[in-house]
Amino acid sequence: MNQRELFFKHIGQTSPAPLGLEIVRAEGVYLYDVAGKKYLDAIGGISVCNTGHRHPDVISAIKDQADRYLHVLVYGELIQSPQVEYAHTLASYLPEKLQSVYFTNSGTEATEGAMKLAKRVTGRTEIVAFDYSYHGSTQGSLSLIGDEYWRNAFRPLLPGVSHLKYNHLADLDRITEKTACVVAETVQAENGVIKPSKEWILALRKKCDETGALLILDEIQVGFGRTGTLWGFEQYGIVPDILLLGKALGGGLPLGAFIASKKLMDSLMDQPVLGHITTFGGHPLSCAAGLAAMKVLIKEKLIHFVAEKENLFRKRLIHPSIKSVRSAGLLIAVEFENFEINKRVIDGCIRDGLLTDWFLFASACLRIAPPLTITTEEIEEICRIILLGAEGYR
Repeated sequence: MNQRELFFKHIGQTSPAPLGLEIVRAEGVYLYDVAGKKYLDAIGGISVCNTGHRHPDVISAIKDQADRYLHVLVYGELIQSPQVEYAHTLASYLPEKLQSVYFTNSGTEATEGAMKLAKRVTGRTEIVAFDYSYHGSTQGSLSLIGDEYWRNAFRPLLPGVSHLKYNHLADLDRITEKTACVVAETVQAENGVIKPSKEWILALRKKCDETGALLILDEIQVGFGRTGTLWGFEQYGIVPDILLLGKALGGGLPLGAFIASKKLMDSLMDQPVLGHITTFGGHPLSCAAGLAAMKVLIKEKLIHFVAEKENLFRKRLIHPSIKSVRSAGLLIAVEFENFEINKRVIDGCIRDGLLTDWFLFASACLRIAPPLTITTEEIEEICRIILLGAEGYR
């Protein structure tokens, strides 16, 4: 059997029609398949590869750590320098309120840990999330997903979870003294890049303060400069009680984190002891890669150019078939009339050597989330291919 046949025989499938591209190499902003075809990667592994594929500094850090040690013991027992150095670096770029880092294997595990922490700290059980939100696919995170289509097949889920309208002031009154935490995306990614108003997010922060609910901001997809600042919440002048990170956090390797104050995090140490535990969370190889990628992000001033690159996309992506373009830095949704048109444009893009996809809760929108290293020439090529696909639907 060839690799394609083995893929369908042995790899658990998540859709009836996976892309099925056999990728054998990745470099910078390009992927290469088994036939040698080159694809310009417009989605960066879904906001994972902010510093591009296989940045030399990241590869060097991985090799260096692999020569030292891999897994040695469950999380939190031994002092492992990749974890310590990365946590220290993250803390140095975060507010004083966010200094204690708990590394996980993934973004959804970060969500799970944050929910447990909020319940432990507040002694409350009710949780508030928002319509068309996405925080992961494990059962607790799935309970927070803001779309019944995705939740229904797996009920019963966590009790006590309410879903409010995002960016809707009146709904904030449903946050009460019974609410343990409010979980929100700083920018709703899978809803097709929906940014909140400053008035709303400030009101959300105020409501949490008044009721004693913890505010958990999910920046798993929009952190690490994707929106034009290192952290999305910086643009609104607020600080969450707990911050969720993932995707780009690992520099291309699996890694997530929930971050809080030391006072909050220490509540997981007793009653019960080992209140949250993981075997592979914060794996030394992943932490070494993530730290190297973050250093690249800062050293090469990649965030400095995000707004300029965002504006170039917006300037070029104008066409009668495109209904709108929504953006938060280099997270961009290109909206067509319906899913059918969008899917045909996406299929055409892939045939023409451009890898892109759509959003879970905005199927009429084409996703653009390239590595932040992308050049103006590569942006021009992405836009050229998308507009070529759109031309057939005037």
